[in-house]
Amino acid sequence: MAKNTVLNNLPEDETLWADTKRWLGMPLTFTKYRVDENRLYVKQGLLKTETDELLLYRIMDIKSSQTLGQRILGVGTVVLFCSDKSSGVLELKNIKKPEQVRRFLSDLVERKRTETGVKGREIYGSGNPMPPHPGHGPDCDLDGDGEPDCGQP
Repeated sequence: MAKNTVLNNLPEDETLWADTKRWLGMPLTFTKYRVDENRLYVKQGLLKTETDELLLYRIMDIKSSQTLGQRILGVGTVVLFCSDKSSGVLELKNIKKPEQVRRFLSDLVERKRTETGVKGREIYGSGNPMPPHPGHGPDCDLDGDGEPDCGQP
């Protein structure tokens, strides 16, 4: 019986960045972060492992922070705010060079959005924040102020 399946022939994407969550500045935890061209992966665990995958274009905002203790140890946290159902906020905790990682991810996310033609409106949902006025169509806001204009006295 041949063990060569389709899964064995899949190429692995090139890793653009990888790091491990650190404890006291040393990579002693079982949480690993990896970014390839399209996704960010978070793999956690020793006996039971879980891998979470996030499409880069779903990242809406990125921030980095460092406590005094983290600055002394040369690590920090990068927080990703995303439109993903499973993880609305994803933290890359205690990673090296958090400010450089934040800038790298920000540039990569913008590049992926441009390549795929995704705009924030498509991620958040429809571009019309208010429901249409009863008895009127979706183009009821004629002047763009968020208030329905058609059929109003």
